[in-house]
Amino acid sequence: MSQKDIVSKGLLKHLLVDMARYLLRLDLIDAELLSTEEQRIEDRRADLVAKVKPAQGDRFILHLEIQNANDGQMPVRMLRYLTDIHLAHPGQRVHQCLVYIGAERLTMKKGLDSPQLRYRYEVIDMRSIDYRTLYASDQPEALVLAILGDFGADEPPTVVRRLVEKLYTLTGADEKRLRECLSMLEILADNRHLTLNLQETCAMLQINLERLPSYQIGMEKGLEKGLEKGLEKGMEKGMEKGMEKGMEEGAHRKALAVAERLLAMNFSPEQIAAITQLPLTEIPTKAH
Repeated sequence: MSQKDIVSKGLLKHLLVDMARYLLRLDLIDAELLSTEEQRIEDRRADLVAKVKPAQGDRFILHLEIQNANDGQMPVRMLRYLTDIHLAHPGQRVHQCLVYIGAERLTMKKGLDSPQLRYRYEVIDMRSIDYRTLYASDQPEALVLAILGDFGADEPPTVVRRLVEKLYTLTGADEKRLRECLSMLEILADNRHLTLNLQETCAMLQINLERLPSYQIGMEKGLEKGLEKGLEKGMEKGMEKGMEKGMEEGAHRKALAVAERLLAMNFSPEQIAAITQLPLTEIPTKAH
């Protein structure tokens, strides 16, 4: 999942609950994100894993894997994630779902079949979901997921504008909720290369771009680069000034040494000043 490094735990939890509600039709009343780190040779970990409590029934572990490209090894990866979850949480019921958000046609299998094993998990292809189904909802979170749906004959910039306009209307004065929804919207929009459309729409509707995570990252990077450049320039200037000062002091000491030798050769102070370019007040005098 792209830009995951900028997604807070709160946003990830929102994303999991919203996908469960609007895509899997699961009414969750609680969700606790679980660690997915396992010691392996390669760094592979499940996207979203949480212990959830449905409105009806017992708690179980929900694993949502968000995939933006076809992967022939996906069934094996999903099985590996399942064994990791069972090892970390023995005895817990696990529901796995692969949410495909790629632009290409889905070609991945829904499990494994072999003489030793028959393994299945749920697959949801966001390309097959009409975005208008989610757009019809009065829940801002459903609108966020709509950006991953099938736009049909509608132009992407038009869809983005509709989603942002309705999102702005639904969240009203709830600044925190609007910021969270715009953050999730931008993260998901990036997968469809719609980030620029989103930023342009926000600017057009005079929605503060500071609410978008990319703006914050840009500001941080800009500040970092500015500080780096400032330090670099400062060091350069400092070295330049230091060298200049050092050279000046060296030349001054050399001029004084020359002045002393000229004095020993009975040159007058005026002559020494003219030769060394030292002021008369700095010309040494003969000891009587």
